[in-house]
Formats: sequence, C-alpha cells, structure tokens
Amino acid sequence: MKDTQFGPKGWTPQRLGNLSGKTYVITGANAGAGFQAARILLGKGAEVVMLNRSAEKSAAAVKELKQEFGPTAPVRFIRMDLAEQASVRRAAEEVLKTTPRIDALICNAAIAQVPTRKLTPDGFESQLGTNHYGHFTLCGMLFDRIEEAKGRIVVVASLGYNMGLKTIRFDDMNWNEGYGANTAYSQSKLAQMMFAYELQDRVKAAGRNVEVYVCHPGSSATSLISTSGSRTMRLVWWLMTKTPMVQTAEQGAYPEVMCATEEGLTEQRALYGPTGTREFVGPVGRGTLNAHAHDKPVMVRLWERSERDTGFSWSL
Repeated sequence: MKDTQFGPKGWTPQRLGNLSGKTYVITGANAGAGFQAARILLGKGAEVVMLNRSAEKSAAAVKELKQEFGPTAPVRFIRMDLAEQASVRRAAEEVLKTTPRIDALICNAAIAQVPTRKLTPDGFESQLGTNHYGHFTLCGMLFDRIEEAKGRIVVVASLGYNMGLKTIRFDDMNWNEGYGANTAYSQSKLAQMMFAYELQDRVKAAGRNVEVYVCHPGSSATSLISTSGSRTMRLVWWLMTKTPMVQTAEQGAYPEVMCATEEGLTEQRALYGPTGTREFVGPVGRGTLNAHAHDKPVMVRLWERSERDTGFSWSL
C-alpha cells in the first residue's frame, strides 16, 4: 500500500527542523546517498560520524563538507571495513569511545552485483558478509548507546529483495553452487530486511526503546553498481542514468534521512522509499512491502544463523 501522508511531493528535507545536539552515524558515507544524507543532516546542525572503508575517500569527503559548512562543522570518520568482522568490532569500539550519543545509526553502505563469487576474510560470500553480517554485528554493538538516546536504526535495503530466490538459501548461503551476481545480491538485501524486521519483534518483546526502520533509495545515480558491478551491468546502469527512471543521489538519500529523523512515521513494519513509477523514483513515502521479507520462521532462523556465523550474540 502506498502512502502519501507527506502530500503530493512526498517527504523532503524541508520538513527537518534544527538538529543541533543530535548525532548520526552513517556507514558508507563518503559517496552517493550516504554522502548526501551526511550533507543534509550537517546542514541542519547535526553531528555526523562516517564509517567508511577508504580513509583517503573519507578525508576528501570530510574536507568537502567542511568547505561547504565551515571548518568547525562536526563531521568525522572512523575507518571500518564491513566485510571484516574484526574491523567492524574495532570501529564499533572506537564509536563507543568517541561518540556519547547516537540518535540514529544509518546502515547505508553496500556492495552490489559482484560479478564473480568472492569470499570475505571471514569466509562469507562477499555481498552477504558485507551488507548483512557486517551491519548485524555493528548494530548489536551500538544498540545500547542508540537506546540511551531513544534512537533509531535505519536499514537501507533495495528493491532487489524482490528478485532472486525471495528467501534465504540456508543450505548454501555462500553460493558454492549456482552463484549469480544478482541472486547473491538479492539474498544479501533480503537478509538485511529480515534482520531489521526480526529486530523490531525482539525490541518490542524485550520492551527496549529503539525504533527500527527499513527504506530503499529507489533508482539513484550513485556509485554502487559502478564500483562493484560487471562491465555489462555498469554499461546498462550508465544508460539508465540518462533516463527519467533514475533520480539524483540527493533524492536517493531522502528515504534514509526521513527514517532517521521524521517523527510522523507511525509504522515500523514497512518499506519506505519512492512511491512513483515502479517505486524507482517519485515522492518519498511508504511503499509496498511484500510478505516474503518478513516470513517469521525464516527471520528467526536467519537471526540464529547470523549470531552463530558472526560469533556475536545480541543481549535482547
């Protein structure tokens, strides 16, 4: 069901008030939608902590933001490689040491359409290991700090969850057989959504004080495909960016900023994003959420498997 609660133009950053005193932690914030989200939040007075893999690109992003918002703009980065559990744990510890308040953790970083099967240093298929397992551990380690601010966890998903198998292939999550760039990506994004919806249930059952939202950027002109996709995918995507079926990276950031800040979001078991053509573009609001994304027995099984695989046990 589509929701136009924010009027015909949908949600835009004009709805944001002053965010000074608030702190947002964003993964993958040195480019694309994550960078634009950082810009929007900084522009409203918030502090932004970026968790990025590349120190060089992060330094350039911080420099650009300080040029725009002034040398004292409260933006910094902590190096973190989501593909490596040890790196995630180190970064989370650094966040806890240096960041007394977290109003929202935005799980924005992802890799996509990796053409040939690769494994992370921990032995997971690269897209599942990065997109899901990395964020699973990070959210768990930062959860108590987020709760202290009655904060939020925002999982940036993808319409790709509707492709592929539409479930988790538990007997071969690493695709030892039948690897496909799209199918593995779809599984990783579905896993992220299932994690978020299962987290909602566990938070509620435990009476904890964190809201969890799931959104997607629609079809946005970011570097996601161009950095990890095959040559063919990159070409197809480049051609698409020249059509009205693709919006800017800034528009792609609106759903995650909305989910991190908007007080008027009444429904957590939902998927927020563009509500126009095929939900690729258009006014931002509540889009269509298909039932396979919150299949309860699969969500529970994935949670238990994720704790076992990452070696991280949530205290919920």
